[in-house]
Amino acid sequence: MSLTISSAMARAGTLAAQVCPQAPPGAQVHVDNILGYVLWGVGILFFLGVVIAVGAIAGGRMFGMPHASTGGVIGLVIVFVAVMAYLILPGILDAMMGSGCV
Repeated sequence: MSLTISSAMARAGTLAAQVCPQAPPGAQVHVDNILGYVLWGVGILFFLGVVIAVGAIAGGRMFGMPHASTGGVIGLVIVFVAVMAYLILPGILDAMMGSGCV
């Protein structure tokens, strides 16, 4: 009896491995549109972060405010670390998740 249970479980595991999630028909256009907006928004936020950090560094130097320039340098480093994470983490997640089939 345990042989039939284990074989049934193995068969169920084989069937489950063939199931891959798919978007409903016509939904991929909307998903691509939303992802495009998110990509542009993230790019704009990265650009604004660099501009504000450079402005804080310049303003801190011009007006003799060392805390502002230090904050600008820290902000610039954080933006560059975030950009690196934005470029590296999707590849790591793809490698971990595999094909997406369960």
